[in-house]
Amino acid sequence: MEIFLDTANLEEISLYGAFIDGITTNPTIMSKYAHNEHYSLIRKICEMVRGPVSVEVNSEDFEGMTQEGKKFAAISNKICVKLPCTFDGFMASKELSSRGIPTNLTLCFSPTQALIAAKCGATYVSPFVGRLEDAGQDGITLLEEIAEIYQANEYDTKILAASIRNVNHVIKAATIGVGAITLSSSIMQQCLEHPLTQKGMEIFALSWENRK
Repeated sequence: MEIFLDTANLEEISLYGAFIDGITTNPTIMSKYAHNEHYSLIRKICEMVRGPVSVEVNSEDFEGMTQEGKKFAAISNKICVKLPCTFDGFMASKELSSRGIPTNLTLCFSPTQALIAAKCGATYVSPFVGRLEDAGQDGITLLEEIAEIYQANEYDTKILAASIRNVNHVIKAATIGVGAITLSSSIMQQCLEHPLTQKGMEIFALSWENRK
């Protein structure tokens, strides 16, 4: 399973770079760190990571999305153009994919949206686990249903589990066997730590001191 970091913070990317396969961003994240140097920041991120960098379009219509996608793709061959699961987003994915440009269909909340994303040649589809649960539905069940559809139809599109709120979401996604997951820096840190690990280190350190 690929692990992506959901950030545009260069310090976080540097800190966790050894553990991640790529980066996902969105307009909210980019506005926080770009400081009116959108393309420059994207270029720096691409230079720092070995894998895909998902960059989301701001346009809402097919023509605008397609043009933005082409501009992003010109920055680096690592760019994966992030598009919404809307009619225009699906159409833009089909167009960009036909030109060999990877796409990530985001804001996916249903198995049928994931099905259409695969039919449109998306490289990734991003179901929002946590946000779906905020609406009173089961985000993990959505991952399972999409995984079944993709396996049954032998689609190449990878499930990129997004809106991950806790370590249990990570475990469930990995158990299902989704192709990728994107994590905030806080969830990434939780994946690396456990209280008993720290406690064990303290016991070992104390034993070593008492040996003297």
